[in-house]
Parts: sequence; C-alpha cells; structure tokens
Amino acid sequence: MDNHQWFKEAGYGMMVHWGLYSLLAGEYKGRIVRPYAEWSQSFYRIPNEEYGKLTKAFNPVFFNADEWVRLAKECGMKYFVVTSKHHDGFAMYHSKVDKYNVVDATPFGRDVIAEIGEACYKHGLKLGLYYSQDLDWHEKHGGGYLSNHIRTAGTSWDNNWDFPNEDEKDFSICFENKIMPQVKEILTQYGELCLIWFDVPMTISDAQSRQIYEAIKQYQPNCLINSRLGNGAYDYVSLGDNEIPTEIPKNLGEVDANAVDGFKPSPFGLYESAATLNHTWGFSAYDQDWKSADTIFEYRTRLKKLGINYLINVGPDHLGRIPAPSVDILREVARRMGDL
Repeated sequence: MDNHQWFKEAGYGMMVHWGLYSLLAGEYKGRIVRPYAEWSQSFYRIPNEEYGKLTKAFNPVFFNADEWVRLAKECGMKYFVVTSKHHDGFAMYHSKVDKYNVVDATPFGRDVIAEIGEACYKHGLKLGLYYSQDLDWHEKHGGGYLSNHIRTAGTSWDNNWDFPNEDEKDFSICFENKIMPQVKEILTQYGELCLIWFDVPMTISDAQSRQIYEAIKQYQPNCLINSRLGNGAYDYVSLGDNEIPTEIPKNLGEVDANAVDGFKPSPFGLYESAATLNHTWGFSAYDQDWKSADTIFEYRTRLKKLGINYLINVGPDHLGRIPAPSVDILREVARRMGDL
C-alpha cells in the first residue's frame, strides 16, 4: 500500500515521551513545573553537569516494550511514535555519535528504541520516531538562541544557563556534528520507519531542513516527515499541540511554514493532531488533571470524521510504567469504538 494511503487509513496512533526528565516527575528542589515536565531542565535551569547525574539513576526495571505496544494495538492504534531524542539532548537509543545515550550512560544499558521496534514488528504496528532537530540543551551550539523573545515552556529555548554568550553560538556546528549524524543513525539502525516526528523549528535554516528531508528520502523513501521539520519540507501537517479542530479550512491564505500551530497546505491531504491525556507530555506526578474518556471519545470521533489522524501521548514514569489513568482512559475509549 502507498505510504500516504496507509497514513490516511491508519488514523490512530500512540506517542510516548520518555527520558531522563521522567525521573524528576515534574518536581525539582521543591518546585513543581507546569505544564510540561519534559521541559524541566529549561524550566529549572539545571546545569548539564547536574542534569547529567540523572543518567546514573535511570534504571526502569518495569519497562516492557511488548506491553506498551500490545496496549496500543489492543486500543486500535496502528502506529507507535516514541522520543528518540528530546530537547535535553539525551538519546533513548544507542548512538555512536554521542555517548550521552541510554545504552552508554545509564545502568539500564538497553536500547529502548530497538526493543520498541522489535515489539512493533511482532504486533504489526508501524514504528515512528520523534527527534528534536533544533533544540538541544546538552550542546553549546544547540538551537533556539535566536528566539528567546518568544514565549517558551521553559525559561529559554536554548541552554543559556550553561552557555550564556549567544554571540559565540553557531547552530551549524551542532547540526553537522550531532543532529545530521544522529538522523542518519535512526534511519539506518531500526528497520523501516513509517515517519519521523520533528519539533519546534526555531533556528534551522531552509537548506538544513532540505538536507534532512533529502537524507530521509535517500535512506527510507517511504518514511513520512511532519511539518515541524521546518521551512516547508514535509509530507504531512502536524497541527498544534492538543489542537482538535471542528473543520478543515477551505482557504488557508498566507501561513508561516515554521509555526507549530494551525493548518498548512498539505501536499498529500494528510493531517495529524498530537494530544495529551492530561496536560504534560513527559511524566509528572503532579498532573492528575486527566481528560475524561467521554472527551477523548468525542475527539477521536470528530477527528476520524474529518480524516485527521489522532496521535495520543502517554508519559511513562521513571520505572517504565504507563500511568494507570492513561491505560484506563484508552481502554474505555477503545471499548466504545469497538476496538476491544
């Protein structure tokens, strides 16, 4: 089946935000981060030297990729998207480019992406990977330093607590030495990917977006690319976080290709809304404001009628457990949809 047709028919997927930030669980030295726990390092301005100590404590003894993927399948989901690297720069796979990864830097020592990929293959779901192609707080030359006049979920888009001198920053160094090589790694180490989910194009240039796009099509021609790669290089449109529209506008007018929210022209008529079950994407022990099964059922029904894919996020805790309320909501919605 054509990959565009597959995406349109798939309709429903699971997203997972999981990383070192899951250990903090939305709290640091008595302060609670809201709304996004995965932004903890920026929100609390935690130095890399201190944040890096979390690697020594990351040992999710209850992580079971088979259980995660089986849950998604039982709930009617057709694809599974997981963070391979978020804005903190920590890779959840075995990267040879940077030792700051789950295999080399933690006592856990296992390749999370490899295990999830194997489980997806076993259960017939397609694997997609989230990768932060612009922001990287572990790197002096990570992106975002030109955009700190724009509101952010943390205190800054870049790491300006460890690296305060913006005049010394050059995103092309991070792009050439880490981002581009890691994109090639995830394209070549984990079999067929249905998509790569990029995020917040704050600094990336048109040429750099095109370089990533062309590399993906070279290594995996059928891999779809979302609109947050930036600069109009995409196969399908990611709507804003938790954006659940009531209609697809007929006339878009002029749009900002790098805006995270809203509709953009879709070359193949493909759209997706990624959304949370509470407020945060990464695990927070303090965010217990869960959407009801009624609400999620209504959203899923509405998006299905519009032909917009629904990518629902879960944020496992530091031990590798998907929160029970997430499981309960997803199962109840699946029961009502006739998936269970």
